[in-house]
Amino acid sequence: MASISLPIPPRAWLQSRTFSCCRQPRWGSLLPFDWPSLQPPPLSLSLALCAFGYTSSGGNYIVDPGSANPLIFSVSQSNCDIKSIKFRSTELQYGSQGTHIGPGLGSATISISQGSGSKKYIKVTCVTSTVTHYMVVREGESAVYLATYITAQPSIGELSFIACLLPDQLSEEYPYGTVSNTNGASSAVEGSDVYTVNGQTRSKFYSSTRFIDEDSHCVYGGSDQIHVCIMTPQQESSSGGPFFRDIDSNNAGASTNLYNYMNSGHTQTEAYRIGLHGPYLMAFTRSGVPSVKSAAQYWAKTSSNGAFTSPLMKPGTYTMVLYQTEYKISTSSVSVSAGKTTNTNIAGSITPTNRKSLFKIGEYDGQPTGFRNANKFLRMHPSQLSDFPMTVFQSANNPVTIRFNLGSAPGAATLRIATTLAFAGGRPQTTVNGWSAANPSAPTKIYSHGVTRGAYRGNGEVYDVSIPSSKLVAGSNTITVGPLSGSSGDTVLSPNFVITTCFLSFCY
Repeated sequence: MASISLPIPPRAWLQSRTFSCCRQPRWGSLLPFDWPSLQPPPLSLSLALCAFGYTSSGGNYIVDPGSANPLIFSVSQSNCDIKSIKFRSTELQYGSQGTHIGPGLGSATISISQGSGSKKYIKVTCVTSTVTHYMVVREGESAVYLATYITAQPSIGELSFIACLLPDQLSEEYPYGTVSNTNGASSAVEGSDVYTVNGQTRSKFYSSTRFIDEDSHCVYGGSDQIHVCIMTPQQESSSGGPFFRDIDSNNAGASTNLYNYMNSGHTQTEAYRIGLHGPYLMAFTRSGVPSVKSAAQYWAKTSSNGAFTSPLMKPGTYTMVLYQTEYKISTSSVSVSAGKTTNTNIAGSITPTNRKSLFKIGEYDGQPTGFRNANKFLRMHPSQLSDFPMTVFQSANNPVTIRFNLGSAPGAATLRIATTLAFAGGRPQTTVNGWSAANPSAPTKIYSHGVTRGAYRGNGEVYDVSIPSSKLVAGSNTITVGPLSGSSGDTVLSPNFVITTCFLSFCY
């Protein structure tokens, strides 16, 4: 096991009764170096890496790890683009665009060094005014270890690593198969994001996995069954939190693209995170899909009695968040000190006390679980579905009508509509047996399409409708819920909101 020689503060334990979402992890032993403190670059490496070689030719550095399954790649000395990737003598790099950060750094200062020790390594460092990007290889390994340090969100746009590869060699995608393969699209359903292929809606966004569940995502193919995989042992340093998801792969026809999104504007709910992103790696294999799991991320699941012990954490003050699945219940502040164990408790309630339920649709889980077709929309455009009650669209299924019978009039009641995501200011406008409830305030705007691109998480607004005592009656009752918004749009691109639960109750 090798390590980066950087000043790393002593770590501490955090123990609490919570599901925690905090910041900046420690790395597991799979990677060739431990997670360093967020210090300005350059990094000084003392890795147990190996000797191999590099040369300079035609404005590129040619790097050869000397692996049994040969991997040779070239890096531009002017802009840090990987211009060629040969694995087992097969060219995998798309010729018209490099493998790089975002759409490309444009220009950068590139340096290369070779280190020795119990193993040898080669390190390529690419520096701009806001980005320092590292590529490291170890002798005998067909993998490129990567880390990206930023002092500000780069002007090139969203922070992502994109491997642009040849589709004739790497046509298939793992783990979700063809749902994100847009090669051969006959028409566009939604701009440049969703297409129709062989009668199916497909999108690069349909390749997403929740950060907390990420392991390896790959593209593969060829007679040699070559797999190229992005492995992300943790994504704690990426903006969005444990349940955020983003594009992982896309066979776009001209190229097959493999991604690691770090800071994204897709259904963005928090500020971009600055500092070191990674390490992560791009692995090349003929042995199927590699696996990597890490306890590095500051996310944990409680035991049956609500207890958990966090991974090691850096000293500091954190916001601790308790979730019921993905539904935020409670937050508190906790401080972690060097060399000490911290014990703390957190508790919260899902529903108000002293209330009796008249009906509940859906669950308090922060997901549209339980609604018809909710299990399909992550990998399918809603235009392919006959109905989609989990999402109420202003111009598609407006309003949603709930009919129910009561044995007796309950008096004053409360209808709670818990949402997960809103688009174009959509929020619930409610009527009860013809009575119109007050219009709620607009939610915080998210500048991105959501449910049509397989996303359901936003700011999670909860709306409580106070129903006067005379409005609910014994016998038949009708509630309608539709989107209120100052905006408009066509069908599933109209203002909308996604529901996690609809709960009607009264005091007892």
